[in-house]
Amino acid sequence: MNNKQEEKDKQKEHSDIKWFIQIFITTFILSIIFSYISANGVSNLSVLPAILILILVIVMGIFFDIIGVAVTVANENEFHAKATKKVKGSKDSIKLIRNAPKVANICADVIGDICGVLSGAISALISVKITEGFGINFNIQFILSATVAALTVGGKALGKTIANNNSTKIVHAVGVIINKVSRNKDK
Repeated sequence: MNNKQEEKDKQKEHSDIKWFIQIFITTFILSIIFSYISANGVSNLSVLPAILILILVIVMGIFFDIIGVAVTVANENEFHAKATKKVKGSKDSIKLIRNAPKVANICADVIGDICGVLSGAISALISVKITEGFGINFNIQFILSATVAALTVGGKALGKTIANNNSTKIVHAVGVIINKVSRNKDK
């Protein structure tokens, strides 16, 4: 019996290391891609479209944080009842909940943190555009960075309340989307 437990522990450790390597590589590649796109894309835009993209990136980070929290607090039993009634997305919702640590890691950490880094880089580009474009001597980067941080943290705080109060609806909506996407892949 002791050997079985040691074997399980080794498998779990191997699985954890494999997950770390996968998430490290995925995050690294996505960060490079999104940083390249945002730096080159935003630098060629005027201030207003750049601000709109900045807002979109902040909202995207908050949105995925909400999904990450909802998956961790949702009750799997509610979806078993829906699955027996053949409600679309229920089985995918169960998979999300059973993999909550990984889903939350991808949504809140990988996507959320990449959005945080991108919003910082985009805000820096916007501040340079404003400073140069309007001949302002004052460095507005500090104000813009503080505004972005406040919007992100405040939005995530509000999002956590939304996720806690609506976890079943949120997880089910994501389950339905995954169900539709996976069915379209099969065609």
